[in-house]
Amino acid sequence: MTNSTNLTGKFLIAMPDMGDPRFDHAVVYMCAHSSDGAMGLIINKPTPEVRLTDLLEQLSIEEGDVAVDVRIHFGGPVETGRGFVLHTSDYVSGAGTMEVGGGIAMTATLDILEDIAMGNGPKRSMLGLGYAGWGPGQLESELVSNGWLVCDAVEDILFGRAAEHKWTAALKTLGIDPLMLSTSGGTA
Repeated sequence: MTNSTNLTGKFLIAMPDMGDPRFDHAVVYMCAHSSDGAMGLIINKPTPEVRLTDLLEQLSIEEGDVAVDVRIHFGGPVETGRGFVLHTSDYVSGAGTMEVGGGIAMTATLDILEDIAMGNGPKRSMLGLGYAGWGPGQLESELVSNGWLVCDAVEDILFGRAAEHKWTAALKTLGIDPLMLSTSGGTA
């Protein structure tokens, strides 16, 4: 795989005719992409039934005096019981933080939740339960089949509160009006 095909730090935007309902109108932030496969987090499917305060209580993490509001999302269908925090790279948790690039990092250890609960976490963050994963060549095949569009990640879209607008906002970064998007693709 060449650097030009590495999608780490990019957005994947699901095409309207995505066959898998779990990815319907999904925007996925790509955390890793190599010849071994790919991993990303869906950033526009919040889980209103799971709140951060409930999660902290379940994990016996004490909250500080500062009110913290981090939205929890369905990150993808793989390992849905595991949490991944995407955040600005102003926060580092030792070996638990993976720098993705462009000022974005990912941490999957409890200490970030402890720091967030005490008001010492990153400037901006979102938590995904589960992740989207692809085996070697699987994502590339989906791209060739017109399942996804790719664009540069935008921090305001990534961490924005209006999940229902992220798909449209990501498309607009490519100059695409969602109303003009065809559900069938062609090849030249």
